Amino acid sequence: MRDAETTLTIVKERGKKGLSLENVYRRLYNRDLYLAAYGRIYRNAGSMTRGATDETVDGMSLAKIDAIIESLRYERYRWTPVRRVLIPKSNGKTRPLGIPTWTDRLVQEVMRSILDAYYDPQFSTASHGFRHARGCHTALKHIFCAWNGTRWFIEGDIKGCFDNIDHTIMLSILREKIHDNRFLTLVENLLKAGFLEEWYYKPTLSGTPQGGIISPLLSNIYLDRLDQYVEKTLVPEYTKGKRRKANRDYGRITSKIMMLRKEGATTEELKPLLKEQHSLCCSDMFDPDYRRLRFIRYADDFLLGFIGPKNEAEEIKGKIGDFLRDSLKLEMSPEKTLITHAGTEKARFLGYDIGTRPSPQAKRANGSVRLRLPIQKLREKIARYRQDGTIMHRTELMHDSDFTIISRYGSEYAGIVQYYAYAENRYWLHRLEWVMETSMLKTLAAKHKSSVAKMAHKYQFVCYHDDQRYRCFMATVDRPGKDPLYAYFGGLSLSPDPRLDIEDSPINLDRYYSRSELLERLLADTCEECGSKDNVEVHHIRKLSDLNVPGRKAKPEWFRTMIARRRKTMVLCRVCHTNLHAGRPMRKRVETGTTN
Repeated sequence: MRDAETTLTIVKERGKKGLSLENVYRRLYNRDLYLAAYGRIYRNAGSMTRGATDETVDGMSLAKIDAIIESLRYERYRWTPVRRVLIPKSNGKTRPLGIPTWTDRLVQEVMRSILDAYYDPQFSTASHGFRHARGCHTALKHIFCAWNGTRWFIEGDIKGCFDNIDHTIMLSILREKIHDNRFLTLVENLLKAGFLEEWYYKPTLSGTPQGGIISPLLSNIYLDRLDQYVEKTLVPEYTKGKRRKANRDYGRITSKIMMLRKEGATTEELKPLLKEQHSLCCSDMFDPDYRRLRFIRYADDFLLGFIGPKNEAEEIKGKIGDFLRDSLKLEMSPEKTLITHAGTEKARFLGYDIGTRPSPQAKRANGSVRLRLPIQKLREKIARYRQDGTIMHRTELMHDSDFTIISRYGSEYAGIVQYYAYAENRYWLHRLEWVMETSMLKTLAAKHKSSVAKMAHKYQFVCYHDDQRYRCFMATVDRPGKDPLYAYFGGLSLSPDPRLDIEDSPINLDRYYSRSELLERLLADTCEECGSKDNVEVHHIRKLSDLNVPGRKAKPEWFRTMIARRRKTMVLCRVCHTNLHAGRPMRKRVETGTTN
């Protein structure tokens, strides 16, 4: 992996210095880059999902990597059209999702790692989507800490961004920094590979396939033009004045209070003046010589905060729409691109309602940003556990263990609680906790043909968090010679914590080049079943629970091996792998090192 680390470090340094990137295509010959890419994406749920062919991550080998490199070296690599499926959205519409073949995913991940190392240092600090050490919470925290005093929010949403990216403009943006025609041709062929919808081939005239590993990065490269336009053109144009003028009425009352105090007035005598002083702001909130424009973007959603009159906010919205249409050939969604008053309305961004405390209010809180959990989002999440107005049990989980059921509910609830950690009305999630708890206990009761009360009594527990006592539910799994496994539901504080640091992306630079245990086993080039060293491949399964098939009496030896090791992979020679899929016994290891 050292070779991959060195390669990406060199690319990253060129990106930091703003230098052009040469001979990118030759870097695709590096086997270590493919091993690192395989180590990052083989755990993804989509790795076992078929694209336009039957190929999946199952059967991955060093020989397959060498074959890919060989085809790229002689420019024989051809992209396979993606298989398109339609995913339903909450508004009743559908979103197209492209599913590439496994080989295309692997090559895309290698290309993404190179382009990401080069472009990420050059991206705007206002961009938070699909980037290292950035995400939804870094964007929300920046708004909470730095957008105080905002009067107008301009909500922006680009209509069908992924589907409408212009290929010519995309390639022209890449050509500005990447001086390698072979690599650019490879990207162009990827964009034009087409898709299969109900097994009919259709060409791709624009856009990048949603579901492609490299597509989010390409969209960031494309929309960086928008970031640069806002930050270098609109922000300087609509920013003026170092600070607001002082409020004369506030200054007059403050001077009068100070004078009366010198004359010996008591606090009780000054109470009317103090009340009037606290109702005013020390600054002139309508200072015509003060303007501020702030911008933040996550993928194709963006938000602007403006201090100034509404007519200028309308101008800003119009200029952004013109730039997107004329320079990037994109359109803003009219139903989602709104101008909202920060003090009396709420802007919707990244699943939060965002506003400011209405003026005038307490002097210290005047104009501070408020982040809230929308009631619609809470109702949507509660509705997942209800049917016909009644809390339901989940039939699909009844064959799982009690530990798995509690762990599943606990992780779902903990994810929601963590996501809304910055919401000042986070306590609303108590309602969701009760609904999910009831659904979980009903599922356990239905499984054991028991009652909800008995299941609650069996698994109830008390835990402590930040020296606070919380009621929760806990299940354990004992392991001989090891510490037991624990699964929890509940036991979480619902107090808002807007200063909490939350890592949205699991990828960080320290782990970016690490060699996983699977790669060590693959590079050992030894079949874990028979010990041979010829044509080694990796057998993958979706999840370990697939091996616990109800009613199956005799389980093969490899079933028991994978369950005991808690691994979803086995490194096998081609003969053993073929026998496994055919249901035949695999070859046995013998002491002499030969096989039978």
